Amino acid sequence: MNTQVVPIFFACDDNFVKYTLVSLTSIMENASKDFNYEVHILNTNISENIKQEILKLNDDNGNFKIDFSDVTKYLDSVADKFPVRDYYSKTTYFRMFIAEMYPEYDKAIYIDSDTVVLGDISEFYNHDLKECLVGACNEQAMLQEKLYGDYVEIVTGVNSRLYFNAGLLLINCRKFREEKILEQFIKLLDVYNFRVTQDEDYLNVLCKDRVFWIDNSWNVEIFGKIKYPEDKINMIHYMMWNKPWKVKDCTLSKYFWKYAEKTVFYKDILAFADSYTEEDKKRDMAQFEGMNVLVNEEINRKDSYWQLKIKDRNPERMAIVKKIEQYEKEGRFIEDVEEDPPSRMIEPDEVDYECKKLSSKIKASWAVRCARKFVNKMIKNNQFCIKEIIGTENLKNLESGAIMTCNHFNAFDSFAVHLAYEAGADTKKRKFFRVIREGNFTSYPGFYGFLMRNCRTLPLSSNHKTMHNFLTGIDNILRNGHIVLVYPEQSMWWNYRKPKPLQTGAFKFAVKSKVPVVPVFITMENSSTLDTDGFPVQEYTIHISKPIYPKEEKSSAENISYLMDENYKIWKEIYEKSYKTSLKYTCDVQ
Repeated sequence: MNTQVVPIFFACDDNFVKYTLVSLTSIMENASKDFNYEVHILNTNISENIKQEILKLNDDNGNFKIDFSDVTKYLDSVADKFPVRDYYSKTTYFRMFIAEMYPEYDKAIYIDSDTVVLGDISEFYNHDLKECLVGACNEQAMLQEKLYGDYVEIVTGVNSRLYFNAGLLLINCRKFREEKILEQFIKLLDVYNFRVTQDEDYLNVLCKDRVFWIDNSWNVEIFGKIKYPEDKINMIHYMMWNKPWKVKDCTLSKYFWKYAEKTVFYKDILAFADSYTEEDKKRDMAQFEGMNVLVNEEINRKDSYWQLKIKDRNPERMAIVKKIEQYEKEGRFIEDVEEDPPSRMIEPDEVDYECKKLSSKIKASWAVRCARKFVNKMIKNNQFCIKEIIGTENLKNLESGAIMTCNHFNAFDSFAVHLAYEAGADTKKRKFFRVIREGNFTSYPGFYGFLMRNCRTLPLSSNHKTMHNFLTGIDNILRNGHIVLVYPEQSMWWNYRKPKPLQTGAFKFAVKSKVPVVPVFITMENSSTLDTDGFPVQEYTIHISKPIYPKEEKSSAENISYLMDENYKIWKEIYEKSYKTSLKYTCDVQ
């Protein structure tokens, strides 16, 4: 037998311990015999006769050792540290003390009692957490219900996709102690009172960006749509009102009753379920509806945890946000809200638009590598986040050069488009170019200036001859099968999510060179990481649409209008589908 110990913790009281035994029975029946299991039932008031009934299991299961850990003395020893005593008397908060109470464990499992485990719990335990604070599964309520998703993002500042359910946790006890998570929790209690999911909110705030994501088969919540077939489920979590001892025939309740029947409390549990009336169920639903009211109250608070956290946002960036709102009201879509750097005129011999010279090729190759290294570092530091790239096949199937259009909302959004190009296009056959402004080419110093001048950029110019070279260069680049990124909105509005009215330039290039337009639209979600200005870093989903080809039967002017209109329709459709709202401006815009 393997001598490795798997520590497992429950937390319950006298009323809930019978359900703890059902969960424990399921664990014991399905766990590998190659490990030893130390089960600790954290409590403050479980009666002695019930304890003795459960401890009898020690006699029949050689690789399971069960004990009841009364946490009263430990809680009394830290009582003076807590701002409100009620917080540490609730069993749900006991999991916060595991790392400190049991210094012999480097990691441990915590599991709620309203569960049954169908898989081998040692497999869950043997995930390597590395430097993560916890291993956990996504909370389905936050993923499937917009109200709850809005709650966690607006109130806690945690992205709804990155919010975990605390009903089954693999706790990195070593890191909890090293980073004083209990101490942080106590301080946080004094700062803010999370009223909805309480301890789960605190854990998500304390552990954000430090979660090792475990397959959700290990926490299949009886809520909404269940995405796993029964033979793939490792753990069932009977959450909210969906508990078999209240709703006897709730989804997947047969597994609960299977293990309940094997416990000494089966008759008591069955009798309770049989006596649970419709009035009792209505009362549960009323409590649930009351929780929804509470959720709405928290969302609408002006002093929620996240609002307090971000109250010190950079005033200059706040002024830009306000300016965007004002410009939209006034319909000033083509105007920038941030001042461009001072510029000078680009002379005709300054730019090798087609990158023909050997020196240009070397600089371009080096600049692309530097840019990629820079982006990788931002991704690693959670400063730049790509959630998903959709539609890469629309680049793979291209048979010619193409204009790629994209909404313009960030100085680094061209990096996102470049990543989409790398994911979809044949990078050996097609190069990626981007149109930039004159001032971006002439005025940026240092590293950014190096990228602006050498990363296959095509600067516009106020010089007539230089613009002639620009137009000739773009035409040749497109006809030679390469891709050119153009921002047809003309202006850049920081983190603006709506598509702005389009200008004709990009579509003129496509019509002249007889190439398609590939509309790209990037949608955004708040991440749980703040940038240096105190705003959430945005997570990007890059939508690459099917190419739009000029029509032979149309004139040049007709094709320009056609391509522009189709591009805008596609952007609008993506916007409305992704954000689940109609596209409306605060001004009169057709």
